[in-house]
Amino acid sequence: MVMLLAAETMLFTGLIGAYVVLRGASPAPWPPPDQPRLPLAVTGINTAVLFLSALTMFLGTRALAGRRSRALRLALIETTLLGTAFLVIQGTEWVRLVLHGLSASESLYGATFYTLIGVHGVHVLAAVVWLAWVTARFRGDRFSFRKAAGVEVLSLYWYYVCGVWAVLFPLVYLA
Repeated sequence: MVMLLAAETMLFTGLIGAYVVLRGASPAPWPPPDQPRLPLAVTGINTAVLFLSALTMFLGTRALAGRRSRALRLALIETTLLGTAFLVIQGTEWVRLVLHGLSASESLYGATFYTLIGVHGVHVLAAVVWLAWVTARFRGDRFSFRKAAGVEVLSLYWYYVCGVWAVLFPLVYLA
């Protein structure tokens, strides 16, 4: 997992670096005045949803350490639902932006926005699928604590995607 997260960090560092360089080199204001504004309020709420999912994952890892299978299962379900909600909200906002004229093929601004935020979205999707798979492995309220390392590794990845969003949200939406 450490190697994967190191590779992911290099990927996001490159994408963020490209975004910063292209934004800084743009002769026009960023975002361009003819492009739709990003949905700050909705994305701010969506950010809270994602950060709440980090809390539910933390509660899940605490339940795992305490061998409380019901609490662990509930925390994993909550984290999965919150991650799914983040993706659905993000997706509906992308549709709204496309309908209002923000296109990846029409402007450098749109291309960098969709690339950076889209790559993060793919990572959240992968983590949600992983969460759903781990949660589905429960049989009723039973859980094999001998195989608990999968939950611990998953939690590291979940915290990572939440941490990346903590960088992307202010960089793309607030700056």
